[in-house]
Amino acid sequence: MMKRVVLRLCLLTLCLSGFSYADEGMWLFNAFPKDKVQAKYGFAPDQAWLDHVRLSSARAPNGSSSFVSPDGLIFTNHHIAQECIHDLSTGGKDYMKSGFYAPTRAEEAKCPGVEFLVLENIEDVTAKVNGAAKPGMSMSDAGKAQREEMGSLEKECSGNGMRCDVVTLYSGAMYDLYKYKKYDDVRLVFAPEFDIAFFGGDTDNFEYPRYDLDISFFRAYENGEPAKIHDYLKWSPAGANQGDLVFVPGHPGRTGRLLTMDQLGFLRDYQYPLQLNSYTRRIDALQKFSAQSAENERQAQSDFFGLQNSFKAVTGYEAGLKDKDLMAQKAADEKSLQQFISSDPQRKQEFGDPWAQIAKAVDVQEQIYKPLFYLDNLGGFRGDLAHYARDIVRAAAEKQLPSNQRIRGFQDSQLPTLEQRLFSTAPVYKSLERAELAESLGEMQDVLGAGDAGVQKALAGKSPDERAKELIDGTKLEDVALRKQLYDGGQAAVDASTDPLIILMRQVDPDARAVHNQDEDQVQSVLRNSGGSIGKALFADKGLSVPPDATFTLRLSYGAIEGYKLDGKNVSWFTTMGGAYEHAAQHGSKPPYQLPESWLKYKSAINLKTPYDTVSTPDIIGGNSGSPVINKAGEVVGIIFDGNIESLAWNFAYSDKVARAVEVDSRAIIESLKQIYHADALVNEITGMDATATRPHSNTKMDRPTPRQQ
Repeated sequence: MMKRVVLRLCLLTLCLSGFSYADEGMWLFNAFPKDKVQAKYGFAPDQAWLDHVRLSSARAPNGSSSFVSPDGLIFTNHHIAQECIHDLSTGGKDYMKSGFYAPTRAEEAKCPGVEFLVLENIEDVTAKVNGAAKPGMSMSDAGKAQREEMGSLEKECSGNGMRCDVVTLYSGAMYDLYKYKKYDDVRLVFAPEFDIAFFGGDTDNFEYPRYDLDISFFRAYENGEPAKIHDYLKWSPAGANQGDLVFVPGHPGRTGRLLTMDQLGFLRDYQYPLQLNSYTRRIDALQKFSAQSAENERQAQSDFFGLQNSFKAVTGYEAGLKDKDLMAQKAADEKSLQQFISSDPQRKQEFGDPWAQIAKAVDVQEQIYKPLFYLDNLGGFRGDLAHYARDIVRAAAEKQLPSNQRIRGFQDSQLPTLEQRLFSTAPVYKSLERAELAESLGEMQDVLGAGDAGVQKALAGKSPDERAKELIDGTKLEDVALRKQLYDGGQAAVDASTDPLIILMRQVDPDARAVHNQDEDQVQSVLRNSGGSIGKALFADKGLSVPPDATFTLRLSYGAIEGYKLDGKNVSWFTTMGGAYEHAAQHGSKPPYQLPESWLKYKSAINLKTPYDTVSTPDIIGGNSGSPVINKAGEVVGIIFDGNIESLAWNFAYSDKVARAVEVDSRAIIESLKQIYHADALVNEITGMDATATRPHSNTKMDRPTPRQQ
């Protein structure tokens, strides 16, 4: 698989010398290139259009989504909803396998620990954050002062159901304060079977043609009632066609297009190899765990899918950075900006040589990355229970400090999100927790060495398997009430606790904090300061014509529904629902190409020519999963759920030669909801035909929630 990824990415990078930047850009809503879109497509969204789309979009915990009815209905991917679906599958139910549909709103099942965010306001706070760094300060002191200022701004802004985050843009050249409205009572309405949502499995992941119904619907509630939403996206029953202009609002996770060559080299030579080795070990461990029983397989399914997806994505990113043509283009871009600075004495005086400072920071990053990964980022302590213990221990210490002096993530403005996660009622499976913790302890020991102080504290003289069994069997942190008691009790409760996981985190946290602080002072502060200088130079050279890297904050991309040519063959812009049956037959209708019973039963009712999955040129990356695809009228014509293999190089450089976003067409969604799942009232709601609170019962065999799940 890895060789195929490398070879196919080479097809993309052969075109780098002739980049077509026409549709490039994950654009800020407050800096969208309207004139550029007008020039190519003859349409320029006005401010009212942009505001409406922004307010209709929502950030999921692990991706993107949108509101599609005035009664709080949220539209996203199945794989974004998968953690909730998995957590609700208790008491003998397996909604991942059977699918889920709540025929009435009373049966919509609340997702534990889930929060959706809507961006309501953006404020430029660049001057305030930069002003915190006084002349003469060292970079570490300047970085600390800026972090404190960001914490103060976030605290002043947050409260009354709002969350505020200071967002770093252009590597530190710009800072915006994002004000979000939170929805923390979110309930599952509909999800199809896993077999059709992830049809083709890992083999077809990041491939095209595709035949996936990767969709789900939630509903946001406020005060026990469906949230009343003013801005939501209407549905297009007509979908989109070849050449149509489309827009993609969403929350792309992270890109590295503005990174220096030294930073790219760090990813290629240090971070990605470590991550891939870790993914390989974890996938193997979960395969062994799953092989022990059907119940083990069900418990591990969500984590297993996520790991496979991450492994394939990072493999593609790494392949891009190993491609000589792509790296040559990145080096040329960097040299061009350096020459822009050095060619003018005033610019040379203003900007200096930020690349040299970043190179020194990257040297430190290489030295500390492994302990940072395993100790501070909990790569050596995997599983929900270990994460709960760390949150409790850290929160107890951090809450004794002023909010703006705490580790980011523990400020007053962010504690409600932490508490939402910490007090989740999601089920905990101790057998899975033991397997994940044992594997991660063993991995940490192998990478850091048995003599490492953190490793010795973690293992306490035992083998990884023995230690994991001791810790997981002995902990009581699966009890939400106990977690809340420890959290509310603060430092005194944490110090007095005899829970083995709390004791472990008390012991290793000093080592984790030490490497965390070193990273903040010697790496992140420098990258923010010197990266900001590079960003300012980029502004001086090109203004806002170059969009900032993705930061898992709301962006707007645009492009066209368009096929492509690969290996001399035309690849169609769409597949059909009938093609799913053909694709299954070509693979013997065996997993992962086995269609669910509902699709076989109602095949005769489907219009097999209905466009199913489509491809388009908007600029996306991981995090855009669940992003709606909308037309000029702001209507939903599809939903992003993937990109092809070639699109993985978009992490570092955009080209629309063969790279494409992949989406489910709105027509296939309606066709399947009506003809296969008979969810007529849900169809009526999203198409605007019915917004009443009562829906008739479905006559499908999809499982319904038990009363305990309300």
